This record gives sequence, C-alpha cells and structure tokens, in this order.
Amino acid sequence: MQIGQVAARTELSLKTIRHYDEMGLVTPSARSTGGFRLYTEDDVQRLLVIRRMKPLGFSLEEMREVLDALDAITDGDAAEDATARARSVLAHFHARAEDSCARLRTQLAYAEELTAVLRSHTG
Repeated sequence: MQIGQVAARTELSLKTIRHYDEMGLVTPSARSTGGFRLYTEDDVQRLLVIRRMKPLGFSLEEMREVLDALDAITDGDAAEDATARARSVLAHFHARAEDSCARLRTQLAYAEELTAVLRSHTG
C-alpha cells in the first residue's frame, strides 16, 4: 500500500506517518522504483498500535518499547528469556493503559454530566 492508502486506513496524517518512519517506529517494508514508501498489512497494524497508544499519553520511546516487545513475542526464533522479558514489558504497559482508560472514563462521565446540566438550562 502507498502512504495515502495507509493514512486513510489508519486515520493518521501523511506527516505523522512520515514522522514515525523518521523516528524508526514504523519503517515501510519497501520502496517503489520511484522511491515511494510501500507498506504491508503488518506495517499498518504497527501504526494502529501507535495510534491507540497516543491518546493514552505514551511517549515515542514507550511506543518503541511496546512495538519491540510485540515483535519479540511474534518472533518464532526469539529466545525464551527474550519472550519472557517482552511479556513483562507488555504486562507493565497493559496496566498503564488500563489506568489511563479508567481516568478517561471518569473524564467522560464528568463531561456527560456537564452536558446534561447545560442541556437542562437551554431548553
């Protein structure tokens, strides 16, 4: 897939996708003869992991840690200790994501309460 198709699928801007490439988070799997970035489905899935982490406040370095851990787990040739370390990293970030989700649920509830109050005074 070319970058425009990937941008449409991931709802990320071209600039953001290029930035993640420059940062080494998601490198296109190939380049066309004209030098255009070409992405695979696995590349798209990596971008979606990043897109999901961003609103939860994860830094680029933390995103890299998660992606590296996911790679280690899916690598059939990874050593057992590397896989165990990767699972530990993912467990840590899973707990952080759960905490972030809980905070966002609370914020959403407050926002919904406010909209209800405002609605009751506008109609």
